[in-house]
Amino acid sequence: MSKEKLTKRVIDKLDALDKDYIVFDSELPGFGIRVMPSGKCFFLIQYRRHGRTRRVMIGQFGPVTVEIARKEAIRMLGNVRGSDGDPAAIRDRERQSATVKELGERFLKEHVATRCKPTTQAEYKRAVELFINPFFGNQRARAVSPADVSELHGAHAHIPYQANRTLGVLSKMMNLSETWGIRDKHTNPCEDIERYPEHKRERFLSAKEMKRLGDVLTQFETDGSESSYAIAAFRLLLLTGCRLREIQTLKWEYVDLDEHQINLPDSKTGAKTVHLGEAAIELLKKLPQADSNPYVVVGKFKDTHLTDLQRPWRRIRKAADLDNVRIHDLRHTFASGGLLVGESLPMIGKLLGHTQVQTTARYAHLANDPIKAAATRISERLAAALG
Repeated sequence: MSKEKLTKRVIDKLDALDKDYIVFDSELPGFGIRVMPSGKCFFLIQYRRHGRTRRVMIGQFGPVTVEIARKEAIRMLGNVRGSDGDPAAIRDRERQSATVKELGERFLKEHVATRCKPTTQAEYKRAVELFINPFFGNQRARAVSPADVSELHGAHAHIPYQANRTLGVLSKMMNLSETWGIRDKHTNPCEDIERYPEHKRERFLSAKEMKRLGDVLTQFETDGSESSYAIAAFRLLLLTGCRLREIQTLKWEYVDLDEHQINLPDSKTGAKTVHLGEAAIELLKKLPQADSNPYVVVGKFKDTHLTDLQRPWRRIRKAADLDNVRIHDLRHTFASGGLLVGESLPMIGKLLGHTQVQTTARYAHLANDPIKAAATRISERLAAALG
């Protein structure tokens, strides 16, 4: 592309291509603009130092005007030519001096806030602020060693699940620090740290426990001990196998009673269709819709959903003598119920919205229960025939 003086009019005419490219200014050698495939443009300077071509970004076109970028380019290139300066080396030193705390702030702002779902954002923020920052503080990110990471991981051996999650977050931070030039490539200090074994908890309600839970839900709804919407939420969780947040933030616009389904635009695994049984349909039909409130599980304030279902659940499970049952165990109970009536693992996985076969496979042992029951009936009949 032929050179011409960079102006706003010239830059506005630059087309985005499949690959990024640079257009240099015709009047100021070394001053240019990089055009990204996304269409965004970034001012830069280019110069040679010790036989190497170096580039330093000045800023994004738009927030930074051509005039400001040109003045900054003149200053930086003047330092290179007049005083043997090296802006790229200065930039690299500044990057490499970043502390773990500063890295965490950048990680949350530039990566987590733009790429992760709200629940994941909260988990990552918690790991950074409660576990990573207090341990490393102002230690240079470049200086973090495997021994340091091992010490952090070991300090939380009493909570292995959290220790492993924190290690995963730190590992992601360190990978990005390499991309951002803070650490050298292939130096992630988390790679060789062995995770603690985790035992997936599988808790399902038995028929007797279901009866106790049903009785308490009816009692609390009748006497007004708990919100009717909270009661409905727990019943929906059990009858649909949905995750807590999927029901908690469910809007009426997602519910299609005629088609017996819920069309979630987003979930842990992306857009998802939840197929509804008759019991769930009847529950939704009877549930009153609050004026102008878009949510199914109506909150205490206008146009909001219930934000806390943990506290009412603790009261309900205590009354039902189910102290070790979590809300998520209602989803497990839905899965176990399907297997106990003879549904296949692939069908259960489809109903739960699993994208990985391995996720559903942990319920496989439950599929044997109907087989065992059949074996018992056959053996008892034959034993009786034998006398």
